[in-house]
Amino acid sequence: MTIVIGIIGALGGFIMGQMILYFLLRHKSNEELLTDKSLKLKFGLLNWACAALGAYAFIQTYQHYFGVS
Repeated sequence: MTIVIGIIGALGGFIMGQMILYFLLRHKSNEELLTDKSLKLKFGLLNWACAALGAYAFIQTYQHYFGVS
């Protein structure tokens, strides 16, 4: 069950990361988004970091409330 909770947390974190990226990149043009490689690296890692943080938070919360080790 912990794996299922981790997957749900990762999906939630990934969606939250997408919402953050939408906010941070709203002033960038389509041309700039398609050609600037530094944006892809920096903001791509930000999104996956949010997904990992979401999975970690969901698993820790699940273990705290249900006492699963």
